[in-house]
Amino acid sequence: MHIVIEGQDGTGKDTQAKKLAEYLRNQGQDVVHYAESGTASEDEFVAEIARLNYGSNQNIDHRTRVLLYLVNRYEQWRKLAEPALKSGGTVITTRNWFSTLVYEGYGGGVSRSLITKLHKVVMPEKYFSPDKVILLTLNEGAQAKRLGTQIDKKWDRKKEVWKSKGNDFQKKLNQGYRNIIKDFDVTEVDASGTIDEVFEKIKAAL
Repeated sequence: MHIVIEGQDGTGKDTQAKKLAEYLRNQGQDVVHYAESGTASEDEFVAEIARLNYGSNQNIDHRTRVLLYLVNRYEQWRKLAEPALKSGGTVITTRNWFSTLVYEGYGGGVSRSLITKLHKVVMPEKYFSPDKVILLTLNEGAQAKRLGTQIDKKWDRKKEVWKSKGNDFQKKLNQGYRNIIKDFDVTEVDASGTIDEVFEKIKAAL
């Protein structure tokens, strides 16, 4: 089984994905969980690509970002997801290619058809058919409040190209995710509330 946890910045995707992985492991399932960004990867190559995306000077062209994210997406899929799925395990990924459509497409202005074509060429067909996609959303006020309190010392995410943008830019991203909900078979889950409250919503959606 392949489950994707997607959504806006500040919605608690990593927290909920980790909580879901722990919950399923306690039920006796073999679970592999990773973030497609690669920021928590133990793989030296993947971690270095993530460092370029998050820890270097933020003057990277948006098309270049599409390619960098695609590299990490593919490497982790073939090294982690494919073996787990073939052996009957469960794979939980934080984010998938929808993030690139939203951030580099709706946000960065890269052709969404180009993003789609690149992914279709590189990623295997099975990647595009997860068993469930949970897309976490927040209203703009709640999201802005959470983003304002996020600090990641390892990656210094206050300097990220996306989180340094103003509210108008965040609105573009939010609209992108609304379009994803409309155009693809995903389940929207309201990320407001406590961690446990949101997790109960995710379990109900699954």
